[in-house]
Amino acid sequence: MKTPGKSGDGKNTSGRGQRDLRVKVKTAKGRKLSSTLWLERQLNDPYVQRAKREGYRGRAAYKIMELDDRYGFLKPGARVVDLGCAPGGWCQVAVPRVNALGENPKKPQGRVLGVDLQEVEPIAGAEIHQLDFLSDGADDQVKAWLGGRADVVMSDMAAAASGHKGTDHLRIIALIEAALAFAFDVLEDEGTFVAKVLAGGAENEMQVVLKKNFRKVANVKPPASRSDSSEKFVVAMGYRGRQIAAADEDADEE
Repeated sequence: MKTPGKSGDGKNTSGRGQRDLRVKVKTAKGRKLSSTLWLERQLNDPYVQRAKREGYRGRAAYKIMELDDRYGFLKPGARVVDLGCAPGGWCQVAVPRVNALGENPKKPQGRVLGVDLQEVEPIAGAEIHQLDFLSDGADDQVKAWLGGRADVVMSDMAAAASGHKGTDHLRIIALIEAALAFAFDVLEDEGTFVAKVLAGGAENEMQVVLKKNFRKVANVKPPASRSDSSEKFVVAMGYRGRQIAAADEDADEE
């Protein structure tokens, strides 16, 4: 005799046992509904779950992973500066890709330098510093730590949300401009700049500056970015700004 809802081999055919299990979060006392919804989304996010399984510090690790898989800027031997590196996912991805630990003796050994306003737990193969990058002299301090030029400058810096859209917009622009100014100062010729930008890509004026100073500029939304997120990333490759500046100086002297 068959039990209702089961096949002859005893397997459940009602569909209930085949549904994906979704974590439901009850609204706790003192917790806002928005916080509860955020927590529920985090617990059910496949990238968050994957990060826990694979030992990354957050889903953001997959964003830089997907960008590098597509554009290939984290090469063995590359010197990388990660601005706004907390909690450290981007550094975790960069270390093995640039061979910062020297685990592959047949390839050149790179370097990863991370900077953030918050304290970041140590990462093997990365040099982490706590610093407010917008403070006076911060860029000079990072250059001193670096001790030379960088092949890649990447920025995932984000401003604390104020709740006022216009203010938040200006804060984000200020962070991108600071990161870009630093990149212009320290990048090697043919270097790469990667940064989180606004929904429409970098601002129009910034796009003009990027296209003038880099051979290729792409505005992309990696799969790891949530579909409802306004973030995108600019990947600017083939830095030639120093060459352009030198040419301009020669033209002025003539």
